[in-house]
Amino acid sequence: MEKHIGILTSGGDSPGLNAAIRGIGKAAHGYFGMQVLGFLDGFRGVMENRTIALDGSALSGILTVGGTILGTSRDRPDRMPVGGKIIDATDAIIENYEKNHLDVLVCLGGGGTQKTALKLKEKGLNIITLPKTIDNDVAMTDVTFGFDTALGIATEAIDRLHSTAHSHHRIVVVEIMGHRAGWLALGSGIAGGADVILIPEIPYDVENIARAIRQRSRSGKRFSIVAVAEGALSKADAVLYQRAMEKKEKAKNKPERKKAKAALAELELHHTGNTLRLARQLEELTHLESRVTILGYVQRGGAPSAVDRLLATRLGTACADLIQQGRYGVMVAARGEGIEPVPLEKVAGKRKIVPLDHPWIKSARHVGTNLGA
Repeated sequence: MEKHIGILTSGGDSPGLNAAIRGIGKAAHGYFGMQVLGFLDGFRGVMENRTIALDGSALSGILTVGGTILGTSRDRPDRMPVGGKIIDATDAIIENYEKNHLDVLVCLGGGGTQKTALKLKEKGLNIITLPKTIDNDVAMTDVTFGFDTALGIATEAIDRLHSTAHSHHRIVVVEIMGHRAGWLALGSGIAGGADVILIPEIPYDVENIARAIRQRSRSGKRFSIVAVAEGALSKADAVLYQRAMEKKEKAKNKPERKKAKAALAELELHHTGNTLRLARQLEELTHLESRVTILGYVQRGGAPSAVDRLLATRLGTACADLIQQGRYGVMVAARGEGIEPVPLEKVAGKRKIVPLDHPWIKSARHVGTNLGA
């Protein structure tokens, strides 16, 4: 019997989403003869039953386009903002899944999407996910699509900042995305020749960084590039954050959990603007002018790289193969040049952070990069 597929994109946009939609759609519709439906704006679109047909004409010309033709949102089925209230829209999503006679719902997203997908699987829906995020922090996959494009953009930015740092004898601090994982800052910092790289996995000592910069000045190098992940923490802040997390995990009742969440939120608020504070501290400690560049959403925009187009297409067509085989409840993970269907239970709620013994860390240290510790 003809199979019916639903596709949605959830969470932040990422280069390669359209390539993945195209890969799934062309393989499913053109090769296997399935019907493919796109839901607009993530899980909200499923709740509201807003759809478009993903046929040949809809999929034509989107391989090289950034963003997602389906639109996206961070709305969760169990906490959906509607009319000024937060509701549980799970039943509405199940109803529209059945109304559209879907055999499977394919969810393209990062860590949050994987958790939501598992919850829908546990409600009885057939689910498959694809791993996307520029942070490269989805567990159980070698790499996520979107990462390579963002890596290239951040590296080019660091390349360009070298000339102004050198010309004006400045410290240039460049903030790179990566709230809980440092893959993007570490990779682009190494590729761009940053002198200091700060990532969430290695809490930093600002005095250590300042000493390294002063040493560069004494040796005649009167500029420094500091690549810092947005989630990088000083050693003192890391201790406070760890204590707050432990209190949240140990909370036994609702008031305790509420208090622990409030404490975490206060720490997050304090962390906002951390890169600017770091730049001021380095200026005071080294007596060198510092300037801050925050790359922000520019890292997520634009056409996907050839690597991301290939990866997204590979994962997308593999997804269609799995649907044809009736294999559901999995994430399509990249494994070398192949793929591996990984049960959602092994992915949801986990994060792939940079191991302290990772070869990139070793390489950074061997070329003399200061990692803040």
